[in-house]
Amino acid sequence: MTDPSTTPTGTGAITLGLDTFGDVTNDAEGTPLTHGQAIRRLVEEGVLADRAGVDHFGIGEHHTEAMPLSAADVVLAAIAARTERIRLNSAVTVISSDDPVRVFQRYATLDAVSGGRAEVILGRGSSTESFPLFGYDLNDYEELFEEKVALFAELLKEKPVTWSGTTRAALDGVSVYPHSETGSIPTWIGVGGSPQSVIRTAQYGFSLMLAIIGGDVARFAPFSQLFRRALAEFGHPARPIGVHAPGHVAATDEQAVEEFVPAFQELIRSVARERGFRTPTRESLMRDVGPGGALHVGSPETVARKIAATLKTLDATRFNLKYGITGMPHDTLMTNIELYGTKVAPLVREMMQD
Repeated sequence: MTDPSTTPTGTGAITLGLDTFGDVTNDAEGTPLTHGQAIRRLVEEGVLADRAGVDHFGIGEHHTEAMPLSAADVVLAAIAARTERIRLNSAVTVISSDDPVRVFQRYATLDAVSGGRAEVILGRGSSTESFPLFGYDLNDYEELFEEKVALFAELLKEKPVTWSGTTRAALDGVSVYPHSETGSIPTWIGVGGSPQSVIRTAQYGFSLMLAIIGGDVARFAPFSQLFRRALAEFGHPARPIGVHAPGHVAATDEQAVEEFVPAFQELIRSVARERGFRTPTRESLMRDVGPGGALHVGSPETVARKIAATLKTLDATRFNLKYGITGMPHDTLMTNIELYGTKVAPLVREMMQD
């Protein structure tokens, strides 16, 4: 099986995925589902994505009442057991508040269960609820990420590891199991806006996932250029660049906007209250829905054109649509998945050949 995540940018096929944070959805009457119901329906969403022809399905780690996906690898394993083709990834794993050895073991196990379809996207954690939950000090935010990424890079070599640091016990020639059948698990780092993170990603020879949740997509183009220069300076071969951005697909542009924008605005409003930044207006969100903005919302044709434009602007070969918002109906998300796989993806591939 060809591994899409290791195809050098510009030399391989475009791959199109879906990411979710496992937000609790509503039933047909508007009542929020239980956590158990939401997780079971998330499995159904992953299975549908496979049947619809989506290339990747990712679940991001969160630890909140509205987003209870604290064990994404378990859900991905359930999806793996019912699918044969789709690649399965974290979106992201908060490596800073986890143990790199256990992350490696969990995703190596997922790789075995899925027949070599597992990937890992590592992140710092823009949502920081996992740090106090697992006893980590946010004052150590940078050090935790630096050390744990370094250890994970050693574990990926699947050879005896000797490592020491300040964030966990040292390892002295320790072999960590299981090994993957391909020799290494494809690994990305999610980057939200830091040049230092881009350089770090290149240093380890990982792939780059640009997480763009608002504003002008084009402002991330210098990151793509920096990543390629840094890879060359570190002596690594070309690695792919991916894009993770929010969006929603419906039959028409108007329907997609009305299903998505109010729910997204409420989500951002709640985050703004927690983190103290400015609450977006509907007008500002609609600018992001428009040309060049980060929100990929509309009919299949509209979303396909925007994804193709985003990929070309950033010289990327992978796009992951972050779908689903707390409170949206499950049936609406299933329609989004079906349209994305059967309508949007073929159109994007056609447009990227022009």
